[in-house]
Parts: sequence; structure tokens; C-alpha cells
Amino acid sequence: MSMVNLPGLKNLIESISKERNLPKTAVQAALREALMKGYERYRKAQHLKTFEEDYFDNFEVELDLDEEGFRILCTKVIMEEVDNFDHQISLKEVQEVVDEAQIGETVVLDVTPDQGDFGRMAAIQTKQVLAQKLRDQQRKLIQEEFQDLEGEVLQARVLRFERQSVILAVTSGYGQPEVEAELPKREQLPNDNYRANATFKVYLKKVGSGSHRGPQLMVSRADAGLVVYLFENEVPEIEDEVVRIVAVAREANPPSRYVGPRTKIAVDTLERDVDPVGACIGARGSRIQVVVNELRGEKIDVIRWSPDPATYIANALSPARVDAVYLIDPEVRQAHVLVAEDQLSLAIGKEGQNVRLAARLTGWKIDIKDGALYDATAEHQKMAAIIEARHEAEGQSEEALEESAEESLEERISVETPVEDSLDPEEDSSEVAELVELEEEDVIAQEEEEEEEENA
Repeated sequence: MSMVNLPGLKNLIESISKERNLPKTAVQAALREALMKGYERYRKAQHLKTFEEDYFDNFEVELDLDEEGFRILCTKVIMEEVDNFDHQISLKEVQEVVDEAQIGETVVLDVTPDQGDFGRMAAIQTKQVLAQKLRDQQRKLIQEEFQDLEGEVLQARVLRFERQSVILAVTSGYGQPEVEAELPKREQLPNDNYRANATFKVYLKKVGSGSHRGPQLMVSRADAGLVVYLFENEVPEIEDEVVRIVAVAREANPPSRYVGPRTKIAVDTLERDVDPVGACIGARGSRIQVVVNELRGEKIDVIRWSPDPATYIANALSPARVDAVYLIDPEVRQAHVLVAEDQLSLAIGKEGQNVRLAARLTGWKIDIKDGALYDATAEHQKMAAIIEARHEAEGQSEEALEESAEESLEERISVETPVEDSLDPEEDSSEVAELVELEEEDVIAQEEEEEEEENA
């Protein structure tokens, strides 16, 4: 069998495998695909024509690592008459070698071109395709390795900077090679110092599957999942499921540089003797301080969750003291919160951050009101009028929908049963009477048969 020599083939595969952190089998598969593309280029140059996409599906490349070369093998079908010499072979030609050959069987033939005929352009094509296939293999392995780790927190090390993004090195587990991940500008913390080789905990937000260049993993320092992970690792009661995290609202990148990052986290417990807020804060704030340090000084409010919306809203506005909470429109989850005049700025927060996070945490639209100036009667009357107007609008829209549905039904009936094709009422009633009589006769006959069987 002929062979195209590739000196240093074994060493080439080993070096690529080590350099790109790929198994040797993956490198060999990429090399076979690349050599097949090179052979296709050789055939196109030889015949000066283009082939269909699946024309070479019956060809394959065989690597010979011991002799350091490759062969091109072709599977052909035995036919009486040959229409395509790349896919078929004549029975007479095969029987010269194997007498027992039959039509319809397949044979594998060596169609390797001569060493000098393979051509420079085919070699260049092979090199280009090999680089692409190696990238594809690498991306596939990364996707398989990290797909199940989406939503997990990983340890990362800063490698370099690209535009406004930070490129980090992360690992999926002990002994695994490092993989590059991208930390975009919007996912960074304003207080982080991203210097070379600095280490951070990052939240794996997305594992890309596209063919775009650059890191395939997107990580975050601003996601709420990072806060949840830090508390779960620092508070044993959460890990033991004695305390549970109900909701988290985080603003890691405030809209203004004059406002710092802040998080509100709602916790609860079913144990009467356990204080969920105290468990998260720890003795003298020891537990929460570890989380704050990891997040580079981010403010964190731990509040007690409550099934009562009014109590929950009041807790969520901590550290402000709330005088009263009115759930003025439960349908759209709107509430008025009354506070003293000296608590107004604290309840609203700098540039509205405190009330904004409380609204996200509870899912209620919160309006902060000065308790001394609040007219409960007037506000409730105003809200009652708004609710009534909304119900009337909804009722009118429902009536309009019902009318349109009835009209469409009538139109459909008129189309399906034209007037000129309908039966005369008298004829229709006579037909119905005949059907009823037939049904009664069937019932009587069935009853008589049952009586005969019982008597027998």
C-alpha cells in the first residue's frame, strides 16, 4: 500500500496535545479531517471542477504513527456497470482478485496519491483546516467540561486585559488544566483591583457554544448568585437547611458613581429557637464580614422574611424605621409606606437605592410617604377610584372580546352552513323523528335479547 510520508508525525501529535490541553485521540481526529480536506483540494486541482458536499463521504484517512504517514482509503460498491469510479467498481475487476465477489458488496481500496502529487496548495489547505478543527475540538471539550457547572462559583486568576474585559484563568476541578474566561465590564465590581495574577471568586454565568473567537466562558462578580454562594459557605445553618435564603436583590453597579454597591438578602427559618438574621451576621458580625471582604466592602442588609407583605416590606426598608404600611392595591402589588420626616431620606436611600432594592426584593411597588402629611382617607378614595376605573376598562375589554368572538363564531357558522343549502324545518324535524324511532327499536331489540339470555 502506498503512503504519504509525514516526518515527525508522532511528535507533532504529542506536542499539539500538550500545548492545547487536548487528548491525543482528539488531535488525531482533527488531523484526519484536515488531511481529508487537503485530499479534496488535491482532487479539485487535478480535475479542475467542484464536487458536491457529500461526494467524499465514502473516503477516509488512515494515520500510520509507526511509519509516520497517512493513506487515503475509499469504499466502493461492486456493480456490473460502473457510472462513477469514485463510488463504484466493476464486478469483473474485483473477481480478478476475489472469485467469490458478488454484485452489491463493498470493497475498500487504497487511493493514496503519490508523495509529489499531493501538492503545495493541498498542504496549505490541510494546515488551515487543522488549526480550525483543533479550535473546534478545544471548544467542544470546554463545553462538555463546564456545561454542568453553570451557576457555580469558581476560583479565577487574572491573566490579561482586553479592551474593557478582564481575561481570567479558571479550572473545573483538581488536576484539570486552566481555561480562559471573560469577565465583561458590566459584570465587574467597582471596588475590585484587577491586577495580574490576582485571584477572585467568580460566578459562572454562561458557557458559550458558538464559533466566535475569544474565551468561551462568561463569568460574573456582580451576579446575585455569588452572594448566595458566599453566605452558603460561611453560614453552617444555611448549608444544614435550618436557615434558607428566600430572595436576593443586588445592585453591584449602581447607575451613579456617587452610590456604592449594595445587596439586600431575605432569610427565614422554621426553627423557633433560631434567629436567621443573627445566624447570617454572626458573633460581632464575623460571618457577614467575610462576605463583605470578598465583595470589596459592598454593603449588605440581611432582613427577616415574612409571609405578611406589610411586615416584609417594612423589614426590607431597613435600616429605616417604618411607621405604617398600607397595601392600597394588592392586585398590582402597590403599597404606601409611612415614615417619620427624619427617616425619609434613609428609607429612600441615596439616589433611591434603598427603596429600589426593597421593591426588587419584595416584588411590590413602594411609595414612601411622610407620615405627618399623609391623608389616609383621601389617598384611599383616590386609589379606589383608580381601581374602579381599571375594573371598568377591563370589563369593557372583556365584553369587546366576547362580542368579537360571537361575531367570528356567527361568521364561521354562516360560512360552514350556507342558507341556500340548509334543510327545510319540516323536513329536518321528520328526519329527526325517524332517527328517534330507529333508536327506540334498537333499544327494544337489545332488551329482548338480554331477557332471552337470562331465561336460558
